[in-house]
Amino acid sequence: MVGREKEIKELNRLYDRNRADLVAIYGRRRVGKTFLVDETFGDRITFRHAGLSPADQQAEGLLSAQLEHFYRSLKEQGMDHPEKPSSWMEAFYQLECFLKQKDDGKRQIVFLDEMPWLDTPRSGFIQAFEGFWNNWACHRKNIMVIVCGSANSWILDQLINNHGGLYNRVTYEIKLSPLSLQECEQLFTDNGVRFSRYDIAQSYMIFGGIPYYLGYMDTELSLAQNVDQLFFKGSARLADEFVRLFDSIFDDAEMARSVIRLLHTRNAGFTRKEIIEKLHLSNGSRISKVLQALTDGDFVTKYVPFGMSKRAVHYKLTDPFCLFWLRFVEDNLGFAEDYWQQRVTSQPAAVWRGYAFENLCFNHIPQIKRALGVSGVITTASAWSKRPDDQEGTQIDLLLFRNDNVVNMCELKFYGIDFAVDLEYYKKLLHRQELLLGEISPKCAVHSTLITTYGLKKNEYASAFLKVITLDDLFEKP
Repeated sequence: MVGREKEIKELNRLYDRNRADLVAIYGRRRVGKTFLVDETFGDRITFRHAGLSPADQQAEGLLSAQLEHFYRSLKEQGMDHPEKPSSWMEAFYQLECFLKQKDDGKRQIVFLDEMPWLDTPRSGFIQAFEGFWNNWACHRKNIMVIVCGSANSWILDQLINNHGGLYNRVTYEIKLSPLSLQECEQLFTDNGVRFSRYDIAQSYMIFGGIPYYLGYMDTELSLAQNVDQLFFKGSARLADEFVRLFDSIFDDAEMARSVIRLLHTRNAGFTRKEIIEKLHLSNGSRISKVLQALTDGDFVTKYVPFGMSKRAVHYKLTDPFCLFWLRFVEDNLGFAEDYWQQRVTSQPAAVWRGYAFENLCFNHIPQIKRALGVSGVITTASAWSKRPDDQEGTQIDLLLFRNDNVVNMCELKFYGIDFAVDLEYYKKLLHRQELLLGEISPKCAVHSTLITTYGLKKNEYASAFLKVITLDDLFEKP
């Protein structure tokens, strides 16, 4: 397995201790939660069960289908003469009986995958699970229950932040993040895929470090050919992924997609008020739940732009897969099987790379801090734009506010060659720095910083940047 060293170490530590454990693992769909559990524990799992996707079932028969599926899992894994349960209370009682039947004093792992899918409307699932854990499992020192789910809001609301019978019952939580650039490179190497770091970075900007997507790369094809094969060729593996991604994890999938499409139209994002106005929605709990679910699911980043009040919260689309899909895939399915190969050097592709590289950098702040030599310094990241009425405005891609009284004013440039500063750009940098100095504390210094692919071309204006960070720096471990 690539990466996940910390998570594997923690799971094995929990396995080795003599107490009941309830472990919640959550993260974006396709990020590798199930794979992590399988690779860590393998045949040490006593009972495993995965919920049925609601996207593939009729709503009125979903509870019956889930119970039937649970019954089959018990039967296939060795329970003697189980009966099909008519409720989740019965189902978890049967699970208790099964675990007693299998108990030889060793650690028993119960793995419930895609747990949010089991909690169908009016099914009583969460109450039954609460009874299973509180009345039985938590009193058995050899029980370790691992629950997974891609619906992060459900895991957070129903388990980790539960205020009812499951309050403070989760003994350990793991939020599984996408792979870093360094881990993507390792995955490609292990799979025999030969890409330059320039193309590995682009693959991250398209697929977002999601191992499920990256695992489909054909070793004999270029990155552009792989993109065509996965998105645009007939029967492409990811042709319907955007729809399935939302249908499988959001209760209100259509509204979630509407919000995502709106956020895609402005790189800086929108406030809640703007989202409501532009989508003609009511200001109620429905939009609140969708925005929270999108944020919890790491599709959207919630932030306050520098210089604005804390009430000016913006929601910004940051999921690379969704950004690429909406910009290039959705309206061009079936257009041409070599669509991306034809456009990979086009101006729209170059513009997309600029925005996508910004997201890549925001997702690698620890690597940027390491390159700056300030890994141990508390740092806040933000973007900034300023448009005064009486002078030229400005926009800064990334600001790093450090507790050592330094602000790194970062310019982010994804170039195929060394970046060169000319006189016009030099003046623009000085103007940005002057505006920024007027907004921050006088005790702080501003360090102009370039984050780019290959480096900075030496000329009479190169001194504009005090520090240059390259793609190689972003490929380092944090």
